[in-house]
Amino acid sequence: MKYNNSLRTIITPLLVALGIALGIAVGIRLDKMNVHNRMLRSMSAAPRYSNDKISNVVSLIRTQYVDEVDMDTVAEKIIPEIVKNLDPHSQYIPASELAAVNEPLEGHFDGIGVTFNMLTDTILVLNVISGGPSYKAGIQNGDRIITINDSVVAGRNISQNEIVKTLRGERGTEVQLGIKRIGTKELIPITVTRGMIPVKSLDASFMLTDEIGYIKLTRFSRNTHKELVEGIEKLEEQGMKELVFDLRDNVGGFMDQAILISNEFLPANSLIVFTKGKTRKKNEQYSNGKGRLQDIPLVVLINENSASASEIVAGAIQDNDRGTIIGRRSFGKGLVQEQIPFPDGSALRLTLARYFTPVGRSIQKPYDKGNYAYYNELNERFLHNEFYTKDSIAFPDSLKFITPGGKTVYGGGGIMPDIFVPSDTTAVNDFMKDVFIKNILIKYSMEYADKHRKELNSLDNFTELDKFFDSQPNFYSDFVKFARRNGIQSNEKNINDSREILEPDLKAYISRNTFLEDNGFYYYIQDVDNVIKESKLFFNKNVPLN
Repeated sequence: MKYNNSLRTIITPLLVALGIALGIAVGIRLDKMNVHNRMLRSMSAAPRYSNDKISNVVSLIRTQYVDEVDMDTVAEKIIPEIVKNLDPHSQYIPASELAAVNEPLEGHFDGIGVTFNMLTDTILVLNVISGGPSYKAGIQNGDRIITINDSVVAGRNISQNEIVKTLRGERGTEVQLGIKRIGTKELIPITVTRGMIPVKSLDASFMLTDEIGYIKLTRFSRNTHKELVEGIEKLEEQGMKELVFDLRDNVGGFMDQAILISNEFLPANSLIVFTKGKTRKKNEQYSNGKGRLQDIPLVVLINENSASASEIVAGAIQDNDRGTIIGRRSFGKGLVQEQIPFPDGSALRLTLARYFTPVGRSIQKPYDKGNYAYYNELNERFLHNEFYTKDSIAFPDSLKFITPGGKTVYGGGGIMPDIFVPSDTTAVNDFMKDVFIKNILIKYSMEYADKHRKELNSLDNFTELDKFFDSQPNFYSDFVKFARRNGIQSNEKNINDSREILEPDLKAYISRNTFLEDNGFYYYIQDVDNVIKESKLFFNKNVPLN
């Protein structure tokens, strides 16, 4: 009996434990079957997914995620991350930024039509656009805007960007301004009705000499070709026989404008550019023979900031042996984007093709190391001494091309000029460095223009402006005194050595604050611009193409 009881004592707990274990196992099995069945039912109810992981993830989040998710917010975060890994020039533009991004290319914006700067924390009107809303309302050069819509803006340390946002607005709306004008004690109330303001792409158009015309383009916007033709007509009226076409620091824009402008210089049936992409067939663009400058001796200026449409023009001129390229190697952007709008007002600028110069060059520089390395490449050029010596630039023979005229050109990273002009470092000393670093040149120019506003506003042309500067015997010495009052000390040698550079610079910046605007700036800066000097020298020597 004791034995049986002992056996029962041992076996009974084992049987219970075994039953529990079997129950758990069966339960787990049944639960797995239920989960499996639920998954099968869910999968049968859900749409069938493709191999597109991105679409699948978005769909799963929308239909299966535990909480409600604002998919628009998710998209705004995800899309830029996707696009930035494609190439450096594909870009997602949110709806809130699209107008500002498009504005320089569209060629206009809605505003009041003044150029201004913040002088000692006060809005100083530098120039009123002729015929614009402010001009019609009576705003004058030299006016100070103290209030905007009854809110004081002077002396409040408001950023220039914020002022721009306040002054701009929908066409037809009004803005109330309180104006302080020299000679008046009380604020002058002026109401300005906002209107369409043109954004110029032609910065300057004037005669360098009696025969050499000069045109400076800052971008390729929707109206650039029209502006160029108008500028050319004025120069032809003044006797232009040769042209310096300045595309330095022009980062590009619309490709069709680059084609139209190239057409002005090329004889009929000259290949301007061709494009091709994965889904885009080869598309060749030829000149039509109707250009008005087919025979004019031509120099095109470029530098490391000349990109995209600028490089299309420079490449078309160089590859067709049509003119001479002078300056430094261009940026190297050979990708073509198309802007695709979305219903919510945002847009995607997507690279769809590459463009090639007439002899078949792709001038796109590598971008496989990421966007930072891509844009930092200009700094690498500087460190490798490329801005100062042509010999530091090496192109592999695999990228060599020959133009119809027998000139050797290269692809693979920008347009290399026919005549290289290094960055100028002559006469750079501590005094000149401090003047630029501490922005003394700009400050003095603005104060000087403001002080002589009445005289400057009465001038009509370069000749009168030259006479005005010649009538200022203490022009440079007054600037030196101003610099010293602003904490810049230097010896007389440095000050005197800098005069050759700084005096034309001063005239240029002061002239920019007059009716001449950028025309005045480039007119005076030519005296210290070695690339323009080289261009004039080229025409005078009548140097043949290499």
